[in-house]
Amino acid sequence: MFAGENWIMKSEKFLDQNNFLKSLISFICVLTASFILSFNIKSFVNAGNLIPGGFTGLSLLIQRTLSQFMNINVPYSFINITLNAIPAFIGYKLIGKKFTTFTVILIIMNSFMVDLIPVTPITYDPLLVSIFGGILNGTAICIALYGHASTGGTDFIAVYLSNKLKRSSWGFVFGLNCIILLCAGYLFGFEAAMYSIIFQFVSTNVIERFNKREQKVTLLIITSIPDVVEEEFLKYSHHGMSRFDGRGSYLKEEKSMLVTVVGANNVKDAVSLIKKIDPKVFIDVIKSMDVKGRFYMDPIE
Repeated sequence: MFAGENWIMKSEKFLDQNNFLKSLISFICVLTASFILSFNIKSFVNAGNLIPGGFTGLSLLIQRTLSQFMNINVPYSFINITLNAIPAFIGYKLIGKKFTTFTVILIIMNSFMVDLIPVTPITYDPLLVSIFGGILNGTAICIALYGHASTGGTDFIAVYLSNKLKRSSWGFVFGLNCIILLCAGYLFGFEAAMYSIIFQFVSTNVIERFNKREQKVTLLIITSIPDVVEEEFLKYSHHGMSRFDGRGSYLKEEKSMLVTVVGANNVKDAVSLIKKIDPKVFIDVIKSMDVKGRFYMDPIE
């Protein structure tokens, strides 16, 4: 039987390959997100004199304050790494070691890239800067989150709360960022601060739209070997299934429909796993608006 022997022999190899691939993807995502964040700061953020929110914005706010009011020029890298030291330590203890490690790599790379990349303004129109800068910022954060990392600072708070509450908390972080932006407005003028709020609003909406960790998907799985699929899927994903036995109306074969809900970021791996177990399986993927009750979310490593 396929289930008992053939699949179990392949299972560990499949998981090992998956873990290596995930680590490689994480590093590529961290590198890409670092470059986009740095380019965004040197092209859009500086051109519009914006404060992007979070610890990135706080670092820029401190750097500009020291430069303008005290005539002290401090590298962005020094300020950003220093500010993120305590959140990184807390994240290492409360969120996950691998997640925090990749986040620290991103923070360091981004910090030095900002100091090294030359200023390359694309436009000085404040509205265009706010909108497209916000899109780039949100995209960079989504890429980092896809790679199981973050951009540090307030992102640690968002990820921690999302994991605990099982729902998106980026709106709460947007509120915290608005407080930082109001302080910036008091020091450097409220016009730039208001454009910065537009920047942050666009960025937050991009994250809410494309960050799949908080999104849920229902899988309807039609298979002739339900016992095997149930057992192996539970081992791999820790998600339970509801089972309905029936018969196909075309071939009149005995079939079972398994129903389960997974995170949208796990759909690709889940479908790949099930198709390896049963190559003839039929899977209907349905986006779930919301899920009530107990739902397992993968712990952040």
